[in-house]
Amino acid sequence: MAPENITPKQSGIFYGWFTLAGVALVIFIVGGSFVHAFGVLLPVITVEFGWDRAQVALALTLGILAFGLPSPLYGLTVHRFGPRMTIIIGNALAGVGLAGVYFVQEVWHLYFLYILIGLGGGFGGYIASTTVVNNWFIRRRSLALGIFQASAGLGGLVFPLLVTALISAVDWRTTWLILAGIVIIIPVTIGGFFIIRNKPEDMGLVPDGMTLEPPIDIAEIRVTSSKAGDEGSGWGILNIMKKPTAWFIAGFTAANAFTVGTLLTHQIAYFQDIGNNPMTAATSLSVLSAFALVGSLGFGFLALKFKVRNLALGAFICQILGLVILLSTKNLGLLYIFIILVGISYGSLTAAMPTFVGAYYPRDRYAQVLGVVFPFQVVTNAFAATLAGVIFDATSSYTPAFIAAVCVSMVGLFFAFMARRPESA
Repeated sequence: MAPENITPKQSGIFYGWFTLAGVALVIFIVGGSFVHAFGVLLPVITVEFGWDRAQVALALTLGILAFGLPSPLYGLTVHRFGPRMTIIIGNALAGVGLAGVYFVQEVWHLYFLYILIGLGGGFGGYIASTTVVNNWFIRRRSLALGIFQASAGLGGLVFPLLVTALISAVDWRTTWLILAGIVIIIPVTIGGFFIIRNKPEDMGLVPDGMTLEPPIDIAEIRVTSSKAGDEGSGWGILNIMKKPTAWFIAGFTAANAFTVGTLLTHQIAYFQDIGNNPMTAATSLSVLSAFALVGSLGFGFLALKFKVRNLALGAFICQILGLVILLSTKNLGLLYIFIILVGISYGSLTAAMPTFVGAYYPRDRYAQVLGVVFPFQVVTNAFAATLAGVIFDATSSYTPAFIAAVCVSMVGLFFAFMARRPESA
């Protein structure tokens, strides 16, 4: 009997919720200290060293590439050694990289350190953490993944304001030492060592806190899952990659990442360019991240009742409308409509990708499939961040970059429409 077909009956407090809290802490810190904090650093460091925005944005681009391009290797490592170990080792490496930013004097120092941070964050961040969630939840998977993604959104809400306040109180170098300490204390120590466990079967449990009616040996679940993922079956990883579904998921994820990469890196600078003070600009990104949190949670709840594909289509429509508003006005009040729409779509579509993979493929193929899909998101995110900087330096305007985001979002809408459930070969 496959675990997906078990009739659930709740019994006591399910440890999966504690494990979910652990990986939520990981992604909250990783996303906040790695990506969201960089948008605050960019205008500060360009003023201090005289580097242009494209030069500085390249550091995040390289970090994001290091975060995502080796994802097939990350997926294989998680599949082989388990996500908990990679979370501990990866985040320790990221903490070392963040601490090293304190000593930056040349732009290549920043590049090297953000590659190190990206490698650590990739090895111990998204794939490992969502694999934990996928292992512990089946019937409530979309809700659990929505909560997980909301935690990443919470990082975007908290860290721009936190980092802006810290830089004002001390300086940017000391701020990055503080971020390194936060990474070592929370994801590595509290999350990795004390809270997170790889899968419920390791604790004599089953997904979603179920008891089994009729009773079934936990080992039977392991065997059934393993057979489903054999290379000789239709769910072998090579057979999965021959079908179009995974590539459509990769396509809509990459489209969303283009918009997200453009805005997370440059929105603060853009809001300052149109006349807002640094704290107002930082607040705009935090509010966008807050609505991304709403989008992630909303997607998780709604996906319990509605098709994830239809929800993804609605999210892309919100994204396109929001970008059109961004292109149409500089009025701060109206721009908050853009922030709400794009924030909700950002959170929803970020939650959609792991939900699609978890719903469409067997549990024990999750990390490997995600490892193949995830680089498309990361490469597009990284490319968008640098492209927007190059466009600004060449034209003194972000308008062409925002127009490109609208066009790419329309392509993403098509890919989401085409992402149908595959059949085994």
